[in-house]
Amino acid sequence: MTSASLLTARPAAALKGSVRAPGDKSISHRSMILGAMASGVTEIEGLLEGDDILATARAAEAFGATVERLGEGRWRVTGQGGLQTPSGVIDCGNAGTGVRLLMGAAAGYSITTTFDGDASLRKRPMKRVTGPLASMGARFAWNADEDRLPVTVTGGTLTAIDFVQSVASAQVKSAILLAGLNAMGVTTVTEPEKSRDHTERMLRAFGATVDVEEDGKGWVVRLTGGQALTGTTVSVPGDPSSAAFPLAAGLIVPGSEVTVEGVMLNPLRTGLFDTWIEMGADLTITNRRVSGGEDVGDITARHSALKGVVVPEARAASMIDEYPILAATAAFAEGRTVMRGVGEMRVKESDRITLMVNGLRACGVAVEEEAEGFIVTGGPVAGGATVATAHDHRIAMSHLVLGLAAQAPVSVLDPEMIATSFPGFVETMRGLGGDVTEAG
Repeated sequence: MTSASLLTARPAAALKGSVRAPGDKSISHRSMILGAMASGVTEIEGLLEGDDILATARAAEAFGATVERLGEGRWRVTGQGGLQTPSGVIDCGNAGTGVRLLMGAAAGYSITTTFDGDASLRKRPMKRVTGPLASMGARFAWNADEDRLPVTVTGGTLTAIDFVQSVASAQVKSAILLAGLNAMGVTTVTEPEKSRDHTERMLRAFGATVDVEEDGKGWVVRLTGGQALTGTTVSVPGDPSSAAFPLAAGLIVPGSEVTVEGVMLNPLRTGLFDTWIEMGADLTITNRRVSGGEDVGDITARHSALKGVVVPEARAASMIDEYPILAATAAFAEGRTVMRGVGEMRVKESDRITLMVNGLRACGVAVEEEAEGFIVTGGPVAGGATVATAHDHRIAMSHLVLGLAAQAPVSVLDPEMIATSFPGFVETMRGLGGDVTEAG
């Protein structure tokens, strides 16, 4: 990925072609972490080699696993049947998923670990995870603010808990389940709506028993403590969150037809695609198949006359990372696109609601900001702006896609963090015919 301080996207001619999505970020993190916790060898194909995942790979090695890169996207993790005390601080870089899941995993072992991250990660709340882990018996020593990194975690003998989430969060659920593997009793997590279920699926692939059922309170996940994990083979499907960017460009740039191959179609990750179809998108899925325990397929997006919709709040858990690119496409739709119940966006890598509102307004788009959401009114998009990203990869990519269909170029500041999730983004967009250029 570029080290440029500025990226600029200029109005493009029709985009054409087929590309492959980068490996799914969520599954890449989990394959490294579970591989380190397991006994034996885990072979991984299609791993996303972005900065966030490489930070998790270094953490797995620091916890005592042997981690080897065998080729592009091919990795081998040899676990020792548990995590060992690391010799130094675990630096998770910008990886919010990585640090929260690693804290859950480490809490189940009699080790003491200090976790830290970059300036952006240090601003993100951690108590949503450390609170339930403390209830299980883990101890936390904070450097300063008792909700922000760095923090030192001391694990050991844990007791299972029954945890009820007020807002569905896969990171919180996953941290509790990973800790629950080594807790006494049955750990349960109840969610009001289903969040992504990659941890449950992957725990089963590594030999654990995890039960999921629906009751009157929502979705309940149960895991009995004392289960050991065994290394396995993981085939990482394409990341739907990353596939969204070239597909969005295909929808909004006149005359375009873009195919992204091998995209994960887990129903808890396809909320954006459902929303686009409701907006009138010409989106087709072919070559459906199963890879690595997940449904995958090839998705083709053709330029479409989009109409604004009210996005169901219950859909937020399945597409929380995709609202920035949804907002960018909504700028070209007829009418209002209403996105509510997405307050979680404010505690991602940045305050994504405010950044999208400010960026879209700078590009001439009518936007209303609310405490828990925002409303975009589509129309001609002037562009011609330089947008602040707060080093957030999704904010940067969303505005660059917008720039390909705007009336004038759109530039984004501090685009280097795109490498955390989509290392080949610029090359991918250029390969489709997009005009994306760098400046130092």
